[in-house]
Amino acid sequence: MPSVVGLLEQHELAARCRVDGLREEADRIQAELAVAELEWQEWVIARRRVDAVLAPDCGSTAGTEDVPDPRAAGGSAPRDSAKPKSQVPVWSEGLAWSVLSVDYQRILQALSDRDRLHQGSLTCQEMAVMFGLDAVPAKVEALRSKAKRLVARGWLAEPAPGRFMLAKAAAARGGGS
Repeated sequence: MPSVVGLLEQHELAARCRVDGLREEADRIQAELAVAELEWQEWVIARRRVDAVLAPDCGSTAGTEDVPDPRAAGGSAPRDSAKPKSQVPVWSEGLAWSVLSVDYQRILQALSDRDRLHQGSLTCQEMAVMFGLDAVPAKVEALRSKAKRLVARGWLAEPAPGRFMLAKAAAARGGGS
């Protein structure tokens, strides 16, 4: 006859295995979601670029205004205010960090602090831990896509694969706020 403690251990082990399996599946789904969101954003950008090229003014962007997001509730926000899920503009002299969403500002601030303290570049896994996130693939990949976008737009540099730091021009501004 099996002992009660032995039966409890068997049930506990089965429950733990189920939890571990569900966590792995959730991490996989989160990673897939991050990739799908990135692909979606790329299609949105592509459509906007095609719209700009096909515009009656032959794609000229001079003198155009930013079209407010129709999904935004209420009135229009000031141009320099941070908006969640906003596009990352190309870095230019005098452009404040406040044009970026809070997530991007947090990345820039962390790397700015490291630059100020001469501590060098960071990996996305190190950033995740620094931000108090679980260093699971989904969270790390989400940070990586944001960091890569900041590199592509001139805000960050990637001195070695997977290591990020402030771009020299952005770092020279001294905080960007």
